[in-house]
Parts: sequence; structure tokens; C-alpha cells
Amino acid sequence: MNDTDQSAVRAEDAFDVEGVHAWLTQQMDGLAGPSPEVVQFTGGASNLTYLLSYPDLGTELILRRPPAGKKAGSAHDMAREYRVQKALEPVFPLVPTVRALCQDPDVIGADFYVMDKVPGLILRGKLPEGMSLSPSRARALSEAFVDTLADLHQVDPTAAGLADLGKGEGYVRRQVEGWTRRYVQARTWNTPGFRYVTAWLADHQPDDAALCVVHNDWRLDNLVLHEETLQVTGVLDWELATLGDPLMDLGSAMAYWVQADDGRMARAMRRQPSHLPGMLTRAEIVERYCDRTGLSAENWSFYEVFGLFRLAVIAQQIYYRYHHKQTRNPAFRNLWMAVNYLDHRCRSTIRRTSGS
Repeated sequence: MNDTDQSAVRAEDAFDVEGVHAWLTQQMDGLAGPSPEVVQFTGGASNLTYLLSYPDLGTELILRRPPAGKKAGSAHDMAREYRVQKALEPVFPLVPTVRALCQDPDVIGADFYVMDKVPGLILRGKLPEGMSLSPSRARALSEAFVDTLADLHQVDPTAAGLADLGKGEGYVRRQVEGWTRRYVQARTWNTPGFRYVTAWLADHQPDDAALCVVHNDWRLDNLVLHEETLQVTGVLDWELATLGDPLMDLGSAMAYWVQADDGRMARAMRRQPSHLPGMLTRAEIVERYCDRTGLSAENWSFYEVFGLFRLAVIAQQIYYRYHHKQTRNPAFRNLWMAVNYLDHRCRSTIRRTSGS
């Protein structure tokens, strides 16, 4: 992970470092000695991520834990996230190696797990200082972005020991109903009702296209890249992974993919350099994905609208915590504006699809 993504631990996100160190020394060999140096990664907006450094040992570990405040349903399930990574590692080696899971509330008051740090580069909204991407390298990176997702979707859940990760058929319906319910529960006075959008999604949902391991948060800033070749060396943030419809996963990924000709508000929300010359457009990514997997994009408008709505719910859930003073992170202050914009974009996409 990038050094520029790190900062001192925010007061509201602090934890008992000595307690974690004492617990870790019982789980892993070779950590005896002083407690680790700890910094916080600033890029995420859901689970909290920290770097534990043992300079004398040459060891760097990552700690993941849930945030404080109200949590949506089964979100922030550390044990589940740990289990998914542990099971996937033999069949999808881009998953970081997990080392230990703690479910003892006496340690830091919440479940957490520790994994190896994956060395490499993570691209955020702006390229690191001094870095540039030629159109040909940008294209190759965007191709790797979609090809790696297609590779994940080819993993056999049974072979990975994850056949029971999801609830089986009916994934599309459960997702529409579940995200609709989550939005209603997290709505604040300054955000729209989304009734038109959710009614359209309920009326236009297709059958499940397939059932496979889905990541559910596929973004460039969840991929670790080789510093020189930009090949994908790791995939992070498996909090939302489950067995589900691969086109729903792709639709959710495309909601984050801001291209150069998008409007001003979309560009302001961009969190990855998907706008650079040479990057595949959303349409090109969908076409390449379908070519690689054999799936059909006939109902793509549904997956597109669902992805945008789902992104609005995620933003609203985070804003809910800020609105109710469960976090004071200033990065969340204006997320209500993003939610309003996404409602407009969902409606525009529906109108374009219906020709009205």
C-alpha cells in the first residue's frame, strides 16, 4: 500500500496496541519484543485498516477491524471476511495471506483479523507524484482490471470450500430487496426516497445469470499492482464477498468507473484514475467481460441502474454515521450530495433505456 495513504491513527479509531501485540505474540511465532508501530490507512470508508510495523523484525502486517457506530445488518463481519480469504488463497492466489482472527472482545472491544501486507502500488483518484501512464499502459491496466474480475468469477466455489457462502438461487431478488431496505433504514432528511428507482428495479429484475464467487467491491483502489509492470499482485477488501450473480458484481464495479466524458459531479466523485486516456470505457469493459465469460449483456441497463443505486446506498450508510455524529471524519461530510446525484443518474439511465 502507498505511503501517501497512511496517517497517524485518528483518535476515534484508536485501539489498544499493547493488547493487540500481546495477543498476536500468542498467535504468531517470531513477534516477541516491542509493540509494533501503527499507522492508519486513509483510503477506505468502511472497515478500518492499519499497518503494524515491526522494524527490528522486518515484518509488516495489516489489521482490519470494524468502525464504531451503527452497522448495517451483517456488515463488518470480520470472521466471515477472514474465512473467505483463507478459503480462496489456494485457488485465487491474489488474496492476501491471513494470519490470525480475534473474536475476544477483551482485546480491543471488537473482532479483528491480521494478514500479511501485500507490497505494491494502489492507485487512487490521483496518480502518485512523478507517475504518468501512457495510453497503452492505461489500456493494459484497465484490461487487467476486468480480466482479473473474470478470473475470479471462474473460481469453483465448491473446490474453494465456499459452497455455503451464499444463499443460492434468487440472488438478484435478494439484492434488490436488501439494498432497498438498507436505504430506507439509513435515509436522512436531506436525501431522496429512491422510490421510482427501486420500483423500476423490482419490476425489471432478470433471473440470476450464474452463481459464482463475487467480490462486490471491485475497484482499482482495491487492487495492488506491481510497481513497474502494473500487473495485479493482490486483491483487497473481501468484506462483501459472497456467492452471487457475476453481472451484478460487474454492474457494481461500473458504478465506480468514471470515464473522461462523464459529467462534472461524476468526475468529482472519482476515486480511481479510470478517466485517463487509453482507459477502456464502461461499454468496452462490459463487452470484454462478456467475451471472456460467455455471459450476455442483453439486460445491461438493469445491472447499470442497480450498481448506481447500490453505490448510493453505501454512500448513504456512511453519511448516516456522519450525520448522527458516530464519526467526525470530514471526508464524509458531503456524501448526501453524492446520494442526490446518484438518484438523478439512475433516473436518467432508466429514461434513456425506456426511450422516454
